[in-house]
Amino acid sequence: MSAVYKEDQEDWLTVCLKYLLFVFNFLFWMGGAAVLGVGVWTVVEKSDYLSLLASSTFAVSAYILILAGSLVVVTGFLGCCAVIREQRSCLSTYFFFLLLIFLIELVAGVLAYVYYQRLSDELKQHLNQTMIENYAQPGKETITSAVDRLQQDFKCCGSNNFQDWTQSVYILSTQAENRVVPDSCCKTVTPICGVRDHPSNIYKVEGGCITKLEQFLADHLLIIGAVGIGVACLQLAGALLTACFIYLLYKEEEEDFGAL
Repeated sequence: MSAVYKEDQEDWLTVCLKYLLFVFNFLFWMGGAAVLGVGVWTVVEKSDYLSLLASSTFAVSAYILILAGSLVVVTGFLGCCAVIREQRSCLSTYFFFLLLIFLIELVAGVLAYVYYQRLSDELKQHLNQTMIENYAQPGKETITSAVDRLQQDFKCCGSNNFQDWTQSVYILSTQAENRVVPDSCCKTVTPICGVRDHPSNIYKVEGGCITKLEQFLADHLLIIGAVGIGVACLQLAGALLTACFIYLLYKEEEEDFGAL
């Protein structure tokens, strides 16, 4: 009687774990979509700003999330097939991929957190230099476009303030045509509007573009880190469920073999 009860209990546990894994796979796909979405959004929508950074850590974190999100789509499908067929080999492969994605997303989250800690110092050291040395220079079209977009999007002018542009290679050249700031500093952009630096004409934001860009990147790094680590924890829970399911299937196979 006790043997039958034990067998029924194990069957019940197997069924419960099976449905729990189906629920997990749904959450897994949702988390994967979030990871992929954040990664693609960061790279595609914010790619201009990436050229202003001295380090590639921000972009690398986003690319890692894209890789992890793509793997989630494939792994989620594999997980459903493995649970339905109840094959230990498929489940073991699924378990391996869960651990792999867990590590990838954990790396992305840690990278984002580490870069968040030194973001302010990097911007203070490199942003002003990048802007005054590379703006409107041959072969630096990407940086020029990024600076113009930065100043218009965040309604700022110069790295720390508009006076930073007085040292710019571009402003000191004849190409500037007597501008004192680039036209993208203007509240209403028109040709050669940068000849006047009056507050009614250009943005004079306290802290300049550094403060604005730092806050923007810090917010995005927190999102990348939170999504990466959050979904990684979800995958760890799924890996534990899968390990339990594999163990129960192994026990059932042993019992069936012993019965023979």
